[in-house]
Amino acid sequence: MLTRVIIVFSLAFTYSLNAAAIDNHKLVIIAGKPSHPPRMHEFNAGVQLLAKCMGDVPGLDLHVVLNGWPKDEAIFNDVDAVVFYMDGGGRHEAVQEDGRRLKVIDQWAKDGVGLGFMHYGVEIIPEQAGEEFLRWIGGHYEHMHSCNPIWSPKFEQFPKHPITRGVKPFSIKDEWYFNMRFINNIAGNEPTDLDGMRFTPILVGIPEQKVRNGPYVYPKGPYSHIQANSNRAEAMMWAVERRDGGRGFGFTGGHFHDNWANDNFRKTILNAFLWLSKIEVPKRGVKSAVSTQDLESNLDPKPSRK
Repeated sequence: MLTRVIIVFSLAFTYSLNAAAIDNHKLVIIAGKPSHPPRMHEFNAGVQLLAKCMGDVPGLDLHVVLNGWPKDEAIFNDVDAVVFYMDGGGRHEAVQEDGRRLKVIDQWAKDGVGLGFMHYGVEIIPEQAGEEFLRWIGGHYEHMHSCNPIWSPKFEQFPKHPITRGVKPFSIKDEWYFNMRFINNIAGNEPTDLDGMRFTPILVGIPEQKVRNGPYVYPKGPYSHIQANSNRAEAMMWAVERRDGGRGFGFTGGHFHDNWANDNFRKTILNAFLWLSKIEVPKRGVKSAVSTQDLESNLDPKPSRK
């Protein structure tokens, strides 16, 4: 029994891969609209690459939505988990339509649906969705509180958690956000149980002082409160188990498309997709391979920056 993969475009064009499988745990991954220069924020190409990597996972009913929130919300019927890989802030797909979508997602959470947010998708305006994100995934990026330098953290130790199965120490250059706004203002670098939520940091590293000093991508900094936490470990991916029975994760990497070629970087996310959907993660994690052709496929048409 193989994964069923449904790709849905915003123009309502749909096609199916491996459609002979039966439904089991349903995961919907939403890719945001194109943004940034080529090979950055390649949300559409990224989710299709990751979907291809999950083609041999038994019992997974995987649906991919391209170019933002789907026009036909029937795709969310009987969903077990939803992942958002897209631009955030005031343009976040989750906060559009005067809060209607927030209410839709909040009902999913109350029903125990897993929720995952990746890269810029972890950033929202606190007044718009801060309370919801803290409930759903235990944290979010907050402008001028968090920071977004491009750097290469070393991920050397991992918690015993299904998401880390088979993941070996790695380091990779990306726009790794840190100093996130976590529930109850915790630092987020240690496992914690609070308010009915089990919080587990997944990818944790210690920024060098030169990273804390900036420049950040925007605004370039430095921020004195970031500098003041010298030598503190920072969580750049975390997972939660909620009181409602659902699960959630936040992942701050994913800026550079070519990073999906890194086996450990990619495996961490593939494992997270299964865990979020309440599918047993293999003991050695999800096995996959990415070719040069895979990385070149489905890229958004973007003007080159000279």
